[in-house]
Amino acid sequence: MTAYSLLDLAPIVQGSSARQALLNARSLAQEAESCGYRRFWMAEHHNMTGIASAATAVALGYVAEGTSRIRVGSGGIMLPNHAPLMVAEQFGTLASLYPGRIDLGLGRAPGTDSLTMQALRRYHDSVDQFPRDVQELQHYFRAAQPDQAVRAIPGEGLEVPLWLLGSSLFSAQLAAALGLPFAFASHFAPDHLMQALELYRSRFRPSEQLAEPYCMAAVPLYAAATEEQARHLMSSVQQQFIALRRGTPGPLKPPVENIDRHFSEAELAAAGHALREAVVGDPEQVREGIAAFIKRTGVNEIMFSAHIFDFQKRLECIRIGARACAAI
Repeated sequence: MTAYSLLDLAPIVQGSSARQALLNARSLAQEAESCGYRRFWMAEHHNMTGIASAATAVALGYVAEGTSRIRVGSGGIMLPNHAPLMVAEQFGTLASLYPGRIDLGLGRAPGTDSLTMQALRRYHDSVDQFPRDVQELQHYFRAAQPDQAVRAIPGEGLEVPLWLLGSSLFSAQLAAALGLPFAFASHFAPDHLMQALELYRSRFRPSEQLAEPYCMAAVPLYAAATEEQARHLMSSVQQQFIALRRGTPGPLKPPVENIDRHFSEAELAAAGHALREAVVGDPEQVREGIAAFIKRTGVNEIMFSAHIFDFQKRLECIRIGARACAAI
């Protein structure tokens, strides 16, 4: 059976607050745990008025404290924004408090704009150091050597599982070379999905962490009692994509009727392209859509992203997704 997991950015919806977004994140994780989801991941973004998960490790601690079984992790930490030692200490702390439940997914994008990159003290060549930084991070999680001058405490000896995340081919190749699990961001950048998965599998080298390739893909999920209701829910994230392209990001907006009347054909086409792997519809359509995606990609795990304005409808969406996965 293909495992199923959940990605959350703690979306701040219009008229609400970051506090409520984080409270919702923990409630969502609790519901995901009760529905059988394997993981609950949160992602690092900065200077985004519609996302409350910037301090990702802090948010994950809050979520982990409110759950007991589900794996909690980052999808991901943007490693070029941070010193590897500090990431090792943060996730070593989480792994010490919640043993056997913490994942560390790593990305190489900034997760923000150029001005915010400067505020983060991030340098433009940081991306070039990504492979070296990943290996340095691995080093800190291994048992310390007798003469080791710099140690991650907490962190050393905990072997926190690392994942590499990507929306292109670079991280697929690096994950294969280092023998790490790989997660593809097809929930917003699906163009290279199949090529990246093929490249990762064909070039994979076994490692101490992983003997065989293990790949995950993220998929937008919009499920409701009817297809019409599901597509109505999805109009919130369509608006969000269009706002980002316009350079006017903000809180997640409520869904709209007849979205094609609100935006240009080109804007809707661009949003549709980004969301083309979305599974949308009633329970049977969702089951068929998930099954088709798994058959086409052969992924070991599928991670749903469900940016829905109404939190109760978001909970129902992930319940429908869980039932669909269990039925496949």
